[in-house]
Amino acid sequence: MAFEFKLLYESKECDARLGEMHTTHGIVETPIFMPVGTKATVKTMTPEELKEIEAQIILSNTYHLYLRPGQDIIKEAGGLHRFMNWDRPILTDSGGFQVFSLGNLRKITEEGVAFKSYIDGSDHFISPEKAIEIQNDLGSDIIMAFDECTPYPCSYDYAKDSMERTTRWAKRCQEAHKNADLQALFGIIQGSMYKDLRLKSLEDLTLLDLPGYAIGGLSVGEPAELMNEVLEYTVPKMPRYKPRYLMGVGSPDYIFEAVERGVDMADCVMPTRMARNGAFLTSHGRLVIKNATYKNDFSPIDDNCQCYTCKHYSRAYLRHLFKENEILGARLATIHNLFFLINLMKNIRIAIKEENFLAFKNDFYKKYGYLNNN
Repeated sequence: MAFEFKLLYESKECDARLGEMHTTHGIVETPIFMPVGTKATVKTMTPEELKEIEAQIILSNTYHLYLRPGQDIIKEAGGLHRFMNWDRPILTDSGGFQVFSLGNLRKITEEGVAFKSYIDGSDHFISPEKAIEIQNDLGSDIIMAFDECTPYPCSYDYAKDSMERTTRWAKRCQEAHKNADLQALFGIIQGSMYKDLRLKSLEDLTLLDLPGYAIGGLSVGEPAELMNEVLEYTVPKMPRYKPRYLMGVGSPDYIFEAVERGVDMADCVMPTRMARNGAFLTSHGRLVIKNATYKNDFSPIDDNCQCYTCKHYSRAYLRHLFKENEILGARLATIHNLFFLINLMKNIRIAIKEENFLAFKNDFYKKYGYLNNN
């Protein structure tokens, strides 16, 4: 197979670890944060800018690309990499989360999900087989099994039925996968916040011997303590020599807590969404640039940051851009926020290697203003 995960190092002070994912389009160092390019673009960023901030892998979404421009167009273009001019690895989400978030606009059956397009109201149907067919056409390096993401909170019976359906769908995805030599199929562990369901989901999916496994259904509104609890009993039982992916997590504290518990991969729209609203991640906490206090502040967003934005522009100028709704403001904020998280993960990898992860985490929490309860 073109995909291979190498476990390089395991921390002696916690469950954090270092690894490498080898794909057709390059090597990805783990733990890694993946910028989200839902519609074949990381909003406001060019591929060249993503490379400059050392993005190793990005994420795109099957559901959105299926609706527009359509899998046939992307296939005709030579696949998603050529379509968007990105020659590094890509992971595609199956679209399960997006479909199930449609509420009254969708109907779940054993065969799949019927739903109406948010674009024009047209009728569509995605089955596990269809989700894999779309991702085969997209040509992404890592593809996700079609799953049902349960809401929080939900009843035990609902979570159990959903989890068992997700497992059956994963088997169908594996059988439908036509490009296993080049695209790694990851299964998604579900079960809401119920320990026995989570462990049963993991046990059944592990029997499929997939190249990697993700934890879904977290960071959906539950308290952080509950998410950490689920990670603590789930991650240690995940296959040791396969990548462990926590879906939809991207705030600095969630990243630290996940990595400490053995997670290898994370993604989130948070840093780019924050950027478009004028909020910046900094080493001293979140900074909202529209606040009047920055009107005459000619210092950079973060004195400790070496990104393009911090090297060239002041808080006063950035505030001006956002007050005037200038596109450049969103671009510069996105560059900074993604650089911040990618660089944070880079420093986390260094700290793990130097057996200094917990001290690095505690120091970051103190500066960032987090209450460290560990």
